[in-house]
This record gives sequence, C-alpha cells and structure tokens, in this order.
Amino acid sequence: MFSFPDDEVNPILAEISKVSSLNARPTLIAIDGPAGSGKTSLANQLASNLKSATTIHMDDLYNGWEDALTATLTRHLEEWILDPLTHHQTVKYQKFDWTSGAYGPPTEIKDVELLILEGVGAAQARIRQQADLTIWIEVGPQIGLARVLNRDGAQILPYMLKWQERESAHFLIDQTKENCQIFVDGGNTQIK
Repeated sequence: MFSFPDDEVNPILAEISKVSSLNARPTLIAIDGPAGSGKTSLANQLASNLKSATTIHMDDLYNGWEDALTATLTRHLEEWILDPLTHHQTVKYQKFDWTSGAYGPPTEIKDVELLILEGVGAAQARIRQQADLTIWIEVGPQIGLARVLNRDGAQILPYMLKWQERESAHFLIDQTKENCQIFVDGGNTQIK
C-alpha cells in the first residue's frame, strides 16, 4: 500500500469541499487512470479526511474480465448509481464475485452525501456528465502492471496484459484523461 503526499492530496480535498458546498444533491467524485496507478489509495486517503464519504470500487461493478469496459458497465452505472443519486434515493448495486463469475446480492448505501467512485472507467463520459469532480492518475504501464501483480499475484499476468490493452483502447475512445479536471502523478507516492 502506498500514499500520495499531502501537497497533492490537500488541494484535492479543498476542491472537494468547494464543490460539495455548492451542491443540493449528493457530491460525486470520480477517480480514474490505468490499473496500478493508485486510484484506491487516493480514494482511501480522501475518504479518511472527508466526513460522510462513501467509496464504490469499479472492480465491484465490472461484469468479469470480458464484459468490463462495455455498455453493460455504463448501464449499471446509470441504473445503480447515477439515477439514484439524481433522485436522492438509496444507491443499490450488485458486487461482482470474481470467484463465482456472477453478481451477488444487492448492496445498499442510504443517505449518500459524498460518493467517491474509483477505478478504470470511473470518469467515463457518462459519469463526467454528472460528476462534480474528476481526477486522473497517471502511471506508466510497466509500473502499473508491477503494482497490480505485486498486489494480486503473478497468476493474473495473462488477464492483466489483455486488460491493459482494453483499458488503453477505452481511454483513447472515451478521451478520459483529456477530460478530467485534476491530474495526479501516480509515480509520486510513498510506501506506507
């Protein structure tokens, strides 16, 4: 696990505070970037400094490796997260079980005030239409791959090589990086 330096995190916290104060609806923050860039670490750092923050990980929403960055994901984001946030309703989504290859029972989040959505695809075009703040974390593919394999094990190497191709194609088509509001250097981290 690693963390981002305070001089990168504090301005993001200030921006979140600013956009949250302007909202009558729940605040939505999206953190995107390549696998292994530090999205979960940054989300955890932000959430630990924000009262009433809830985090949803994109890994829980993907429909397996093959159907992850597709229209299925966008539909789930709309139905499970965006529509309920818009109407001040309970966010209800199903977590994908990577062992069984199927979605589990619904997870409910009531009274959402601030939601951090983190993972590859979190700041896709449909989310950007509604997000209050979008963050891109940059990291080189070799560093990202090494971090993921260190975290999840070498057995996923074939999946990750294919994943890196898919996420690169997704980012290129979606223009995610070019449309995010805040940029963070994922190589500028400290080991915890």
